[in-house]
Amino acid sequence: MSRLALLAFGVLAYLCFLASVGAGIDYVAGAGIDYVAGAGILRGLDAPSAVAVPAAIAIDVALLALFGITHTVMARPGFKRRWTQVVPTAAERSVYVLVASLCLGLTFWQWRALPDPIWNVTTAGPRTALWALAAGGAALVVWSSFLTSHVDLFGLRQVWLAARGLPYEPVPFRQRAIYRLVRHPMMLGFLIAFWATPTMTWDHALFAAVMSAYIAIGIRFEERDLERQFGDAYRRYRGEVPAVIPFLNLRRSPDRG
Repeated sequence: MSRLALLAFGVLAYLCFLASVGAGIDYVAGAGIDYVAGAGILRGLDAPSAVAVPAAIAIDVALLALFGITHTVMARPGFKRRWTQVVPTAAERSVYVLVASLCLGLTFWQWRALPDPIWNVTTAGPRTALWALAAGGAALVVWSSFLTSHVDLFGLRQVWLAARGLPYEPVPFRQRAIYRLVRHPMMLGFLIAFWATPTMTWDHALFAAVMSAYIAIGIRFEERDLERQFGDAYRRYRGEVPAVIPFLNLRRSPDRG
């Protein structure tokens, strides 16, 4: 792959990510906007149900499992070592971003709704507050990505350096801003965005619960990888700063889970 083609691929993968984010905001918010000239290609999370409940649950869980498994497996160092024998090393992160975006797009496209409400806040003040909280969670995700390296996280830095013929160096470990309060602020933002909704339907709850479980599992794997990468510095950080909930310092020994 030429340097220009590598850079173009990285940009394409990032644009696919942005498209999936835009679709996901509408999807999780349950706005129910149909895209592509009203063709109904993308339905909101709480759109009317079209199949029986057991089938809907099976399809939805399978879609989320596809995303969770691919997202987790492709992030592991062992998989990366083998995968970069097939794809250019500089493109590995962009491929990861592209696959994740496509899996999310498939989820948004094929989701089967269970629209009966568990709760529905209709009072204007609390309803607005919940929407504001969800927006704050989404903002936290974006902010956190820039506190580390947004362009590295989504593969742009890797392909840009390769296009210029420069060697890649991993982003150094830094403890700053919100990362002084929680180790995984992006995951905290996702959890807030998933659960802070004035209208919680059964399929919204299913989505939030499965994604929350995936976040818990993903954090376990990521912590192991970070300890291997940064060693004692990350072990000390892990012992001092809680994983997701601010100010919940459990004072665990670094060698505990």
